[in-house]
Amino acid sequence: MHQLTSDTRDLQEELTSCGFARVAGPEMLARLNVGDVAWSAFARSWDDLGPDLYMADGGRYRRRRHAAFEARQGHFTRKPHQPHFQSRDYNPLNGDVQRWFDPVHQDTIDSPVMQAILAFCAAAFDQSGSNRWHVEMHQFRIETCEDDVGRPTPEGLHRDGVDWVFVMLIERRNVSEGVTRIGAPDGTPLGEFTLALPGDSVLIDDHRILHGVTEIHAVEPSSPAWRDALVVTFADD
Repeated sequence: MHQLTSDTRDLQEELTSCGFARVAGPEMLARLNVGDVAWSAFARSWDDLGPDLYMADGGRYRRRRHAAFEARQGHFTRKPHQPHFQSRDYNPLNGDVQRWFDPVHQDTIDSPVMQAILAFCAAAFDQSGSNRWHVEMHQFRIETCEDDVGRPTPEGLHRDGVDWVFVMLIERRNVSEGVTRIGAPDGTPLGEFTLALPGDSVLIDDHRILHGVTEIHAVEPSSPAWRDALVVTFADD
């Protein structure tokens, strides 16, 4: 069973009052209490993501892996590999399609970093500890180059169709822009910020907040450029 720290309660209060909460990278890495070696190994797993072949805009700028879990009382059990599905109501670009992505490597899930992230999310999102959750984990790499713009959220400002969303930046390499935008359900802007440092994170109440990320562009067009992010979603099961 996860333990609620005073810091986690502060995050829960911010989620209740604002619908989202940000955690700066250094603070998040300190919360996770993992060393540099473990973080580096975790981040390197983003170098082995398969292509996303389901982009309705024809883009080939997104790589990803996917895993699903059942969570109860802070304990996570991996489910058999399954497709990711969103209604077109939530994803007008790629919705209403069963999308099969390469599975997340078990070594990545077993890493102390990912285990700490799952425990953190359980403490932040499951306040009663009594719910059963369908949890999905997504590793994303958005690439960009001189001839191809990278679009982290080509569907625009959106909901994911779940209860809670956790987004963490893993790495920005040679990119500009990629601004996270937050909005009310009617689309009214509520703010924007950039996840810039490894570990920079945002927690989102998906019922109350729309979110999206602007295009990324290469600072030096002749060099590789990408934005790596982890997304973990919780849906009441």
